Amino acid sequence: MSTNQDKFKKIVSHAKEYGFIFQSSEIYDGLSAVYDYAQNGVELKNNIKNYWWSSMVQMNDNIVGLDSSILMHPTTWKASGHVDAFNDPLIDNKDSKLRYRADVLIEDYIAKIETKINKEIAKAKKRFGDAFDEDEFRKTNNRVLENQKKIDNTTSKMKKCFEDDDLVSLKQLIVDLEISDPVSGSKNWTDIKQFNLMFSTSIGASSESASEIFLRPETAQGIFVNFLNVQKTSRKKIPFGIAQIGKAFRNEIIARQFIFRMREFEQMEMQFFVKPGTQSKWYESWKENRMKWHKALGLGDENYRFHDHDKLAHYADAACDIEFNFPFGFKELEGIHSRTNFDLTQHEEYSGKKLRYFDPEINESYVPYVVETSIGLDRMFLAVLASSFNEEELKDKNTRIVLKIPGFLSPYKLAILPLVKKDGLSEYAKKIYDDLKAHFNIAYDEKDAVGRRYRRQDAIGTPVCLTVDHDSIKDDSVTLRFRDSMDQIRVKVSEIKKEIDNRINISNWLS
Repeated sequence: MSTNQDKFKKIVSHAKEYGFIFQSSEIYDGLSAVYDYAQNGVELKNNIKNYWWSSMVQMNDNIVGLDSSILMHPTTWKASGHVDAFNDPLIDNKDSKLRYRADVLIEDYIAKIETKINKEIAKAKKRFGDAFDEDEFRKTNNRVLENQKKIDNTTSKMKKCFEDDDLVSLKQLIVDLEISDPVSGSKNWTDIKQFNLMFSTSIGASSESASEIFLRPETAQGIFVNFLNVQKTSRKKIPFGIAQIGKAFRNEIIARQFIFRMREFEQMEMQFFVKPGTQSKWYESWKENRMKWHKALGLGDENYRFHDHDKLAHYADAACDIEFNFPFGFKELEGIHSRTNFDLTQHEEYSGKKLRYFDPEINESYVPYVVETSIGLDRMFLAVLASSFNEEELKDKNTRIVLKIPGFLSPYKLAILPLVKKDGLSEYAKKIYDDLKAHFNIAYDEKDAVGRRYRRQDAIGTPVCLTVDHDSIKDDSVTLRFRDSMDQIRVKVSEIKKEIDNRINISNWLS
């Protein structure tokens, strides 16, 4: 087992043991690719939502919020193209009986070649030191050039298969590349078939009168059909955006990698409406803006990269992903798409209602273009959890597991720990708890030795622990112990709020 796979298994186990994520319906042996957020998980998830919402809506005077319903008129999905075109190309392995997305198999093949290139570059960097010129090395090293040629050829062939909707050639590409089943190693593949990902349900008073509707596969369409309602009631001028956080549902046949790919998931999306012809400028602007937002978390700049789409969706004129280095490799975390005016034009056509903006500056009406930023909340949760998970060896030869979550995202901002339960320490500690709980989410723990309690708080990512001891009652001071450094300071009770606030206030990140 590789180091990364081993770490990922530990993260999944830790998420359950410390109350972050449970398998849905576990007492009935669970439901595949569906998970529940437990007591600590829901706090972290809500804090991630709040960070996104505050930075997207609160910090931008031309972006407003929306919460549209999960169930929509079925014609919505005909107009958007989901009924006819929301498909995954799936291929089965005859020996392992496992099913895969054909494009993902090819992308994983490309990723392995990219890893070879990166290893060559890393070796050369080590050999040449400060004199190393990576651009020159990429242009002149034979092994790098050969591998890059393989990547370019494979990417070009896959792109053509999708453009031509040629599933026969797509399978042949998998055969020609000698791609094997990642689990069994078998190369015995079936033909590729398209599979629609939408969940359907019915609405109506009886089975005879019921009509088929869909659980939304994305939150964006709720924004598009409400575009004019929001614009008129908010009196916003273009360019302006509409932001939304909400559940979406996809019948993922090959859902795997914990909460990375689920059947029920949550999206944080913003659709930015712009004047036609300005979409390229705004697309680049939002690419830069969103990457800054991610890097501000301090999870490591090297863990992010842009990946331009080789195959554009039918509605896009430009698209890229911000990829994050998960324990299982670089994968999509957020998508940024220039969607043109496709969605609004389609809804105009199918509804017969105008969805146009009257621009007073040019005295003209037009259908706006749209730039979309869309991030998977569950993937964001996994990125924070995975990058924060650390196993540390301490000076006393003991080890600790610590989640170095950015303080403002942590489930609890402070843990209050009376040294012992007697001598009035518990009562004193509970008074501090009562005074501060309106300001922060606080854990209170008086069970076990204080060292063991520190370890519990480290494991759930609490940035500061406050210990009440016998001197506290005499001098109204307490010990603050900091998660990452394990340093301790003595502060007056009257200074606790200010001290914690300085370290975990969300405004420090938003600014």
